Amino acid sequence: MASDTASHFRLRLRRDSNAVIAWLREMWARRWFRWLGSLAVAGLVAFLLAWAIFARDLPSVDQLRDYEPPLPTLVRDGEGKPVHAYARERRVQLEYSEYPQLLVRAYLAAEDRTFFEHGGIDYPGVVSAILTNLKSDGRPVGASTITQQVAKNLLLSNEVSYTRKIREAILAKRIEAALSKEQILELYLNEIPLGRRAFGVQAAARAYFDKDVDQLALHEMAFLAILPKAPETYGRARNADKALARRNFVLGQMQRNGWITAAQRDAAQAMPLGLTDAGNRAVAQVGGYYMEEVRRQLIDAFGETAEDGPHSVYAGGLWVRTGYDGAMQTATTAALRRGLIRYDAGKGWSGPIATIEADDQWASRLASSFIGIDYDGWRVAAVLSKSAGEARIGFADGSTGRLPAGAAGIGYRKTGGSAFSALRPGYLIAVKATAPGVYALKNIPEVSGGMVVESPHSGRIYAMQGGFDVRLSPFNRATQAERQPGSTIKPFVYATALDNGMTPATMIVDGPFCVYQGANLGNKCFRNFGGGGGSGEHTMRWGLEQSRNLMTVRTASQIGMEPIVETIKTMGIGQHEPYLSTALGAGTTTVEKLVNAYAMLANHGRELKPRVIDYVQDRRGKVILPKNWKPCEGCNASDWNGRPMPRFAPSGKQLMDPMTAYQTVHMLEGVVQRGTAVRLRDLGVPLFGKTGTTSGPKDVWFVGGTPDVIAGVYIGFDQPRNMGGYAQGGSLAAPIFKDFFLAALTDAPPVPFTAPKGVRMVRIDRQSGRRVYGSWPGSDPKASVIWEAFKPESEPRRTIREEEIKPSKPAARPDAPVQQGPNRRSDSDFLDDRGGII
Repeated sequence: MASDTASHFRLRLRRDSNAVIAWLREMWARRWFRWLGSLAVAGLVAFLLAWAIFARDLPSVDQLRDYEPPLPTLVRDGEGKPVHAYARERRVQLEYSEYPQLLVRAYLAAEDRTFFEHGGIDYPGVVSAILTNLKSDGRPVGASTITQQVAKNLLLSNEVSYTRKIREAILAKRIEAALSKEQILELYLNEIPLGRRAFGVQAAARAYFDKDVDQLALHEMAFLAILPKAPETYGRARNADKALARRNFVLGQMQRNGWITAAQRDAAQAMPLGLTDAGNRAVAQVGGYYMEEVRRQLIDAFGETAEDGPHSVYAGGLWVRTGYDGAMQTATTAALRRGLIRYDAGKGWSGPIATIEADDQWASRLASSFIGIDYDGWRVAAVLSKSAGEARIGFADGSTGRLPAGAAGIGYRKTGGSAFSALRPGYLIAVKATAPGVYALKNIPEVSGGMVVESPHSGRIYAMQGGFDVRLSPFNRATQAERQPGSTIKPFVYATALDNGMTPATMIVDGPFCVYQGANLGNKCFRNFGGGGGSGEHTMRWGLEQSRNLMTVRTASQIGMEPIVETIKTMGIGQHEPYLSTALGAGTTTVEKLVNAYAMLANHGRELKPRVIDYVQDRRGKVILPKNWKPCEGCNASDWNGRPMPRFAPSGKQLMDPMTAYQTVHMLEGVVQRGTAVRLRDLGVPLFGKTGTTSGPKDVWFVGGTPDVIAGVYIGFDQPRNMGGYAQGGSLAAPIFKDFFLAALTDAPPVPFTAPKGVRMVRIDRQSGRRVYGSWPGSDPKASVIWEAFKPESEPRRTIREEEIKPSKPAARPDAPVQQGPNRRSDSDFLDDRGGII
């Protein structure tokens, strides 16, 4: 049966084919049919040739499935709050579902009403555009669908030609076959250029209205929908009328399509544009030296642009977690600036910040210089012209003002004349408004410096200031300036001595000390600061508290410079030569390195790596820095599993004996209580630290802090020169630390420095270094009896009785012994082998 059916089908097919062939032969004998056939074949050949020409070398649509747009890098502070973004373009990537449907319809009304109906090309629109272009001599009118715009923006160029339009149409058909309508819209809404360096609707919502897309009102949605046509026209205030007309047209189209009611249309059309110049306040853009250091480290690790790799700073969409603390950074910046201004006060105007050509392009020249200042209402201005009584000045936004001669009456330090007489057209100067349009001359301090604030527990850098303002000088003096540390190096000299058999109570002669340097150089004789020749024999503690140079070099000579420079190297300060002058700070280091070394002292000698970056995630959330990062399994568990609480093992190597580190810190507490940093004593909390003043003096320092926060600062000229004989670390640098502390740490609870296991606290006479029985340390910092920290079996053997001591005030035994400093212990902590109190 089946074979009969198949035979019948073949017979019928043969008969029908013969009939068709016969019909074609009959028709081909007619001239008009041959003409139409030839035309059809020629059209088909032409179409195939055109397709081969225009479709050749077109980019693959497949890459759109996994398209990763260039995204900015977002920086977060220590608490996870966004504070900065590295971006040359504003971009925020959202999913299609995150866009309000009314906003999507606004774009459909403005750009492609039949988007969900066509297959990538709007043929009626194409015909209409062709007819319009035939009648016009101007720029060709397009009929691009949203799909074609995606093809142009992501896969083609902005070339204005019919060739590009044909290639665009071919790609649009391919895109429609490869992606869903929602995927195409997501690409479009995320990538369309909308002016103000904004790419994508979310970025534009922030740029024009300082809102997220889910906060936009109807009239704001309609405005954003008009921008694809001409963002640089509609986005400018001078074209507000054109923008309103186009926006209201879009609202009308939305109402005709049934997407909004007539009442909604009328209410939205009555609204003003409401554009803002606030930019993007979702990210604070704190900037400054800290964020510039983060940027530098990121570029070193991942590159700058997309050509450098998928994780580049300006395209990789990185998420960066830092140790940045906004309150501490504000306090650090303000404290350093006040210190620089205090030193510079009364010295006259230091001269122009920079110079430009004062021609008709001065505004663009000033703007492109990127020189600015963020301090107390000061602004950077260009001197445009000057008459006898005033100077005309201009700002980067094109506005101008007046600088009366009386408002620039300070002297010019280089010539001794007035600053006003020294002004020249093209000078960039700092000014501050005194009345509308009227300004006074301000002076940027010629002296500069750097400051770093660090955690002694983790090495996280909380704050960093590398000069007066990063836009005036990008050179970061906190990390890049190699300066002599002066006496701030002495704690590491004495720490080495403690590791070589000496104790804080060891007696050292404060007297003349000379070293024979050979027949050509003769003797090198050291001296104390101020030229003092010495004051006799004192304890190591006293020598460190009073920063006695002669005691330091005598100690260094006794134990040898090789172990000292090895300690300095091990603590990350630098690789210095084994000369005795190195013990007084003749080598060089940076603020960051020295602060980290002090932080390791407070960390009981355990290694810390100073860092501004905690970790970096790529756009998908994977941690890519540090490379050995591991997640904490179970750290986010919602319920306790009954097991012991996880504890992290201490990280870092033990670089110094923890007892040595504590002894050094304990002596440095005395620097604050009785020594060169005594002006910090009234802060009333446990503090340790050391001042430093280099030869000249050329630089002044203070480094120190609490058990939880370490800070260091130096000030000096970029080209080192004498700061004046009165300049000292205690009088110039320590007050900067004090300003910082009062602004950032005054509310922090006082925390004592804790001693590591094995340290023995013994009562001694701080003048003679001998053990004391029968007398107790009092609250007076100048009291003779103090608690001193010793390693086991290193306590002084010589003792004195109470009647042998001549204290500044009679010392009566309290109910419990009080250590001089923050550590408080009971009598049972100080029992000797016989059960007596030490």
